Amino acid sequence: MRKIPLKTAKKITLLVLVIGLLTGCSSAGHADQKPNIIFIMADDLGYADLGCFGQEIINTPNLDQMAAEGIMFTQHYAGNTVCAPSRCSLMTGLHMGHAEVRGNKQAEPQPSGQQPLLAEAVTVAKLLKDAGYKTAMIGKWGLGNAGSSGEPSKQGFDYYYGYLDQVLAHNYYPEFLIRNGQKEILRNEVKYLSKEIWHKGLGSYSTKKVDYSHDLFTQDALRFIDENIENPFFLYLPYTIPHDNGEAEVGERMEVPDFGIYSDMDWGSDQKGYAAMISRMDRDIGAILQKLKDEGIDENTLVIFTSDNGPEMNYSFAVNFDSNGEFRGGKRDLYEGGIREPFIARWPGRVLPGTVSDHISAFWDFLPTACEIAGVTVPGNVDGISYLPALTGKNNQPEHEYLYWEYYGKGGKKAIRKGPWKAVVNDLYNDPDSPVELYDLESDPGEKRNLADQYPEIVSELDSVMQVASSPSSVYSFSQ
Repeated sequence: MRKIPLKTAKKITLLVLVIGLLTGCSSAGHADQKPNIIFIMADDLGYADLGCFGQEIINTPNLDQMAAEGIMFTQHYAGNTVCAPSRCSLMTGLHMGHAEVRGNKQAEPQPSGQQPLLAEAVTVAKLLKDAGYKTAMIGKWGLGNAGSSGEPSKQGFDYYYGYLDQVLAHNYYPEFLIRNGQKEILRNEVKYLSKEIWHKGLGSYSTKKVDYSHDLFTQDALRFIDENIENPFFLYLPYTIPHDNGEAEVGERMEVPDFGIYSDMDWGSDQKGYAAMISRMDRDIGAILQKLKDEGIDENTLVIFTSDNGPEMNYSFAVNFDSNGEFRGGKRDLYEGGIREPFIARWPGRVLPGTVSDHISAFWDFLPTACEIAGVTVPGNVDGISYLPALTGKNNQPEHEYLYWEYYGKGGKKAIRKGPWKAVVNDLYNDPDSPVELYDLESDPGEKRNLADQYPEIVSELDSVMQVASSPSSVYSFSQ
């Protein structure tokens, strides 16, 4: 299943939008208003799951068009290789050596929840709210349940709707969603089960499926935009697609109302479901972009799309779709396939259409970027660097000295990238002196050739940086 070549779409879009730039058009009535910011995030989407990033089977015309009308970052990284710490990095501007949430760790007495953000955490939502923005989180939160210090309403969001518990978010037909601290009962019938999986989560699956959470999130996002046209807003829209429901004991893991254009494909149901989920999300992102145009706020709104971590490569269909592209590994790995993510940004009149940037950036850069857009002073302790210059085609983009990650699952591991060099250390629980692997990402983006023996001086340098990049945590330690 092929799409119109991206190169052709870029040429068409470039012509249309450049004419608009030259004529000086702008959104009437909103030119003097601070820019709106919409951050859309998929869950477990692979780097190569979108057509504009190389996918040749799954249909993503709206995201491909968004890329043609905006910019793609080809070297953008998630905060971590699993959801909760990655989202913490996005919200706080801190990498894994400094973030308070560094893993998908259970927090008692919440039955299946997660470690909540502390009350004193400084989040991008708090900063934008203080700057006069209306703020909303619609989708999957994963940084604190209702009543905890991490509840979205205590972290800068005026409004929230969706899943707070990251494990219950696996079920796309839940018993309830939470709107501003209150359960909103849906028409689905749900069975709960406790599983002694590594995070001791409380999973669920549905025996009657009526209300599909993803569709509800899109409807709510469109409503929020409609109600906040006259003031600047920040919409954080972390979709759950295409995360599987691994707790399902009946039916498919990849839950979607229908397989759409993939119904007649000679695939298994999970493969059809995975593709259909991504195309459904693409359809709804197209509806959001159209809403901005219809309301006349298109040119005053920055829209960003990415994913929280790499794909679940344990499933054969992810391999069949080549979800991680040329990269090694996937979710729960600190190789490129687990942390390098697709990134698209669209902002008519500010972002030159059809552009591609190889600027090296990460989730912790979003907070300072949003602050610069909103005219807010960036907190002094963040690890991020604003990528606004790269977005808008300026040549004064500051660069990171290095990017750093650590992950406390799957044996314990850490990684660092400095320039073209990438160092990875695995199995830290069993061996604190586990050997450092070294890769040259410029010549070997698939991390196939370990060059540690050839460049011991670079290994020593990167290992030394990793030792000082991480501050002690009372919750996480590789020595436990």
